[in-house]
Amino acid sequence: MSKHPHLHDHEVILDVKNLRVAYGKVEALHEVNLTIRRGEIVTVIGPNGAGKTTLLASLMGLLPADGEIVYMGHAQGREREVETLVRQGMTLVPEKRELFAEMSVEDNLLLGAFDRYRTGHRDQMETMDEVFELFPRLEERRAQLAGTLSGGERQMLAMGRALMAKPKLLMLDEPSLGLAPLIIKEIFRIIAELKQTGVAILLVEQNARAALQIADYGYVLETGEVSLSGPSAELAADPRVIEAYLGLGHKQK
Repeated sequence: MSKHPHLHDHEVILDVKNLRVAYGKVEALHEVNLTIRRGEIVTVIGPNGAGKTTLLASLMGLLPADGEIVYMGHAQGREREVETLVRQGMTLVPEKRELFAEMSVEDNLLLGAFDRYRTGHRDQMETMDEVFELFPRLEERRAQLAGTLSGGERQMLAMGRALMAKPKLLMLDEPSLGLAPLIIKEIFRIIAELKQTGVAILLVEQNARAALQIADYGYVLETGEVSLSGPSAELAADPRVIEAYLGLGHKQK
């Protein structure tokens, strides 16, 4: 099975070549290449400290990076503005799921649409209905304060808030972190469903098994370099990946 049955339908959303990020003299990312197309889930797996969060931060313009980053057909300069990228449809759900604890679920969602609202869009209520369709749990708790939600619900709210901005590229940093297996299953089912909306998804995950099950394509990042990449099914069957990330003895975070 080819990775892209209809290549011409799959516009390239993000194309990264030779990405390098250094903290002083220490290189955190070295010559990273990756491509993400519309309606595709790409996952980056690898151990803690391999540079996965650094990769997301540099793509989002939070860290200066060298190399070539082409987003939506436009080459990005070294000093990229986070606000500009957000306006152009790039959204990051950080591992910390930064929500406004003292505000309701509904108000947290509306904040996600604020930038669209400011630029003249008035479709936030329709978008909220779409988010509630994906996350019925959030609809049940729409009036509840975000600070009182469970970990799984907080992750859903963080994703829902990002979707309120109608992103073209949704980047998720460790969405499974600290969640129970059943909740992880639910979150990943929803991430897989999101593909149908045409959004491109970059999923950074330590839970390699769950990530490779829903991704189209995967990259293994180890000590700042891509050591392996390929269609997810191939990676999941690769003895090196099985031994390092999927083996029976490998403890699931």
